[in-house]
Amino acid sequence: ASFTISLRPVDNVTVTIKLRPGVSPSCQIRVKSITRSELRIKPGENLTFTFTCSTPEKYFIMEIQKNIDCVSGLCPFGDVHLYPPGLPRLNRTFIWDVKASTKAGLELKFSTPWLRQIEPGETCPDFVSYNINSCIDTAKVNIGTFCRNGSVSRVKLLGGVVMSLHLPWDSPLTTSGFNIANRASIKRLCIIESILKGESSITLMSPNYPLGFPEDELMTWQFVIPSNMRASVFFHNYSLSNCERKEERVEYYIPGSLSNPEVFKLSDSQPANIAGSFNLSLQGCDQDAQNPGILRLLFQVVVQHPQVDENVTHLVDLSKEWNMTVTIHFEGWPSRIPLMSEPMCLICKDPRTCDRVLTLTSGAVYKISFLCKDLSRLRITAEKGISCVDFRWCQRKIYSLSVPKAIIQLPIRLHKFIWKLLAPDLINTEIMSPSLKLQQHVPEQRCNTSYSYSIVSATPEPELNVGVFCPGGSIKKIQMRNNITIALKTFGKGFLNESNHQDLKMSFVPHIKDECTFTVSPDPKAKVYLQTPNWPYGLPPYVSISWYVIVPNKQVARLGFSRDRMGIACETGRAYVNIKEETLGAEETVRREDELLPEPRNMYHNFWVNVSNCKPVDKMQLTLQFWVTFADKQTDLGVILAVVAGAGVLAAIGLTVCCVKKKKKKSQNPMVGVYNANVNTQAPGKQGLFTKGRKNNESHVYAVIDDAMVYGHLLKESNGSVTPEVDVYRPFDGPIGSLPPSPPPFSFRKDVKCSSNTEEPPPLTDIDHDTYTFAHQKSRQSEDNGDSSEKNNGDRSMSLLENKEQDGLVG
Repeated sequence: ASFTISLRPVDNVTVTIKLRPGVSPSCQIRVKSITRSELRIKPGENLTFTFTCSTPEKYFIMEIQKNIDCVSGLCPFGDVHLYPPGLPRLNRTFIWDVKASTKAGLELKFSTPWLRQIEPGETCPDFVSYNINSCIDTAKVNIGTFCRNGSVSRVKLLGGVVMSLHLPWDSPLTTSGFNIANRASIKRLCIIESILKGESSITLMSPNYPLGFPEDELMTWQFVIPSNMRASVFFHNYSLSNCERKEERVEYYIPGSLSNPEVFKLSDSQPANIAGSFNLSLQGCDQDAQNPGILRLLFQVVVQHPQVDENVTHLVDLSKEWNMTVTIHFEGWPSRIPLMSEPMCLICKDPRTCDRVLTLTSGAVYKISFLCKDLSRLRITAEKGISCVDFRWCQRKIYSLSVPKAIIQLPIRLHKFIWKLLAPDLINTEIMSPSLKLQQHVPEQRCNTSYSYSIVSATPEPELNVGVFCPGGSIKKIQMRNNITIALKTFGKGFLNESNHQDLKMSFVPHIKDECTFTVSPDPKAKVYLQTPNWPYGLPPYVSISWYVIVPNKQVARLGFSRDRMGIACETGRAYVNIKEETLGAEETVRREDELLPEPRNMYHNFWVNVSNCKPVDKMQLTLQFWVTFADKQTDLGVILAVVAGAGVLAAIGLTVCCVKKKKKKSQNPMVGVYNANVNTQAPGKQGLFTKGRKNNESHVYAVIDDAMVYGHLLKESNGSVTPEVDVYRPFDGPIGSLPPSPPPFSFRKDVKCSSNTEEPPPLTDIDHDTYTFAHQKSRQSEDNGDSSEKNNGDRSMSLLENKEQDGLVG
């Protein structure tokens, strides 16, 4: 197809067709018999041409430039047409270069649907874009690039203008969409008018953005807004130049304001909740010639309906709080940045100071309001610090870890409340939940409450994540070393009702041995699941954790582990699991990482479970979970019958001894002293155990029998002595108290050496010094599960009298 372009001299239009940048010249323009890659048609020329290919739009672009001189002659004001007609379908740019005096102003008025400013590099959805440049003498300033469908209705400029319209080759657009009018001087670089009819959000930029705004220039944005709407301004990106004189600033002219113009720095929080129309001006300064810097601004204007109860204020009294901050923010803050197109919720601390995020500090009273249609999109995050500098002052003080009512009463959902507990060296922290008690969130026993606590202990190395806990469990208190962070996180709307029952408290306590100690006080017939901290990533090396489990009265506990081994191998030291009941003479069960964990067992008294880690080999982590169930104690009929039968046997033996004593002659072999079980043999000197003095009771009376009837089986060991076992863990034999069982004295911890001193129990002293001592063999009594590795705390060289006294105290 051939094309003919005829240009009249009076139109002052030039048409240029040229190759697109970076395209090979495989398609040419043929004029008569001559082919070329570029064609230029000047005013007054008439030219016919064809293309040598069927798809010229892939290879060529076209520029149509019209020069308008408003300085020496009359300006052709009015609608701007796309001239000339009959152009080939190529990507084309219409350029209107208007020269005008700086004493006059030009106005570009756009027809609906108006324009929307875009950032450099951004493209328009329909690929139709406008670019506006202001020309003052020889200087050119890029006012901005705009797409169709926006709110910018007019642009007024000082001096000349270069207006460009970019159209794709397949665009059906036949009109320019704007007209040019002559106006009086505006005494500033430009004025951009934006009409906002309903709820909307627009983004605007300073001229030359992201390059610098011209030195010592002034420009204005005019916003036309219905009086029943509210507008708020937000500066999202700005930079300042280096000023020698004056100061860069923005000025607001707000109808009805008593302080027009209102002046703000670019770093200030900008006005919000503005009723109706207003103007915003940007003023530059005289810049440093050596280091001018850059003044630029990108900002957003949000127009909203006023809140239904916009005059309602909420009192937030933080005057009695200390070291606390309360931040009201949009959902997802601070990790998520909301899109500018999203509906905006604003928090106002006074009628004109509003923002998407508002932070309140303790020690003051605030009156806040909200400019938001849907308050469910807002959240509250608060943080409070509690520290102990002098233990003498804070050792008896109990701190409440509950959310203040000033926060709960707000119509905003609490997202998180964080307590940071700071303790000095050798001082530890104790967390208590006296009435509700805490439940550890584990797969077998998940939390289903409206809130939970995440507890993290800051160890010298990585943080120790103690776990997630919720109210309504069995953990009465948790003691931890070093600094601690407790984060209360809510789920859903139920926290408002459950917040009245918060009972979490904390105090500072003296130094504890373990990294963390739990006190577990279950309800009768409860089933409790407990697991090591830092789940599922494993305990840090050389960390020791203890649980003290309180067995309810008339209950028996059953303790079991969720798997049969620890599942690690140690690179340095040893890992141990210790189990010990809190009763005199109780056996202590110890397992290393290379041994099977104990089978489920019954525990009749309060007991300790201690887990001590080594340094595991690479990619192995110590994670343990155990459970505790409870049942009523039951008296076994077989045990009762055995006790009755045993009493009968003892009576028969006593009768036999008496008979033999009467018949025995003095000439028989030397006699052996035998302990008489029918008299009280409790250790002398124990208050409350004897009702008579030694001379008034029969504790020194011994029956004598024939040596053939002596309990010879007690002397089976060679030489009447017992050889102690070598390299075997020595069980706990110290006093029983509220502390956990001591981990084995091996070098399973860092920089810890074995001690050769073994603490012996103090001997029981008889004031008459006439104890009868027998060599004897210690009988083994295993647990109800038949565990053969448990060891009795009794000394094998102890006197029989002392041994019986121990048994009497235990029983």
